[in-house]
Amino acid sequence: MRAEILSIGTELLLGQIVDTNAQWLAGELSGHGIDLYFISQVGDNLGRLVETLRSAWNRSELIICTGGVGPTEDDLTREAISELLEEKMVIQEPVAIALQEYFSQRNIIMPEKNIKQAALIPSAQFLENPIGTAPGWWVSKDGHVIVAMPGVPHEMKQMWETQAVPRLKPLLPPGVILSRTLKILGKGESSVEEMVKDLINSNNPTMATYAKPDGVHLRITAKAADETTARDLIFEMEIKARTILGTFIYGDDAETIEGVVGTMLTDRNLTLGVMEVGTGGMVAAMLSEAPNSINFLRGGLVSQQRSMLAGWGVDSNMLEKYGIMSREVAEVMATAARRQTGAEAGLAICVSPGHGEFEGKPAGHIIMAVDLDGHLESSELNYRTKPSEVKRLASVFSLNLLRRALLK
Repeated sequence: MRAEILSIGTELLLGQIVDTNAQWLAGELSGHGIDLYFISQVGDNLGRLVETLRSAWNRSELIICTGGVGPTEDDLTREAISELLEEKMVIQEPVAIALQEYFSQRNIIMPEKNIKQAALIPSAQFLENPIGTAPGWWVSKDGHVIVAMPGVPHEMKQMWETQAVPRLKPLLPPGVILSRTLKILGKGESSVEEMVKDLINSNNPTMATYAKPDGVHLRITAKAADETTARDLIFEMEIKARTILGTFIYGDDAETIEGVVGTMLTDRNLTLGVMEVGTGGMVAAMLSEAPNSINFLRGGLVSQQRSMLAGWGVDSNMLEKYGIMSREVAEVMATAARRQTGAEAGLAICVSPGHGEFEGKPAGHIIMAVDLDGHLESSELNYRTKPSEVKRLASVFSLNLLRRALLK
């Protein structure tokens, strides 16, 4: 079954809200083995909405609409479906009475315009909405299905799960689509793709790379008649990918680099202190989001001033000789972070994030160091991008440096 999602509302086109409904529904369709080929957004304009629906009708068997089923004049999803199928909407008296009772129970007189929510065409059935006033539509005609639901996310999700899915399942052939994502740091997208090039040509499961803020994502997707078979297909491919990529893989699916590092520290009964220059404390902030961070994160020290660093145990002579933006000072900072916080591990990061030089290094220069109970490791990177992105990259890669040190 070919499907597409149609998100309706001018507020989407104006950038006033983010279309989280389409993202959520895409995952739902995949889990039911339904192929999603298109996602569209259209404003509250009847002509354009009918045109978009007609295109979807001509190329897809399942069309899922969110938004535009409310009572106002710019809620036009029902009208558009009615015009597309050339069927007249008729008010259903029992639903109209139920709507009036909904308002009267709240001591509110129902606005006259709300009555259109009780309208139906011959090819449609109501989808109940017990947590809102806007019922949805299930439309079935000529081998096509249109599911029209509210745009309010919690209303849409409940309607989909309790009303739409039970109607949809009998129409589907047996099958599921499952995905698993491996997360990689230390290699760029093109390098990862080159390393797994012999696997990417597979038809089932398929494999694809994506550049993401937290590294390169390698997604493995399998389609099978049942969940067990799909998981077996993914597992076989994952083993091959892990053999090739090794420790460049830091996590999978919902795992984060800060969560992975936090787990590694906790499993080893280690605590961590952080000292940061040029990041505004971003590394400590990321680590604080990890589960059980209170158990492993001893504290963070943040400054860009030599006098402050010296007060935290960074040797003044080293600062004078090498400057803050040096491996020598970064390593001393890592040790100072460990000692000042009473931790077993210290992580230091020095960043020149601005538009000019800082301590003799150009904007975008990053120096990181780790002290694991006296064992030192350091690394340097340089990125030409906006300051906020430099800080983010620096934070992610400093945590990856710590991860790799912990692996040893």
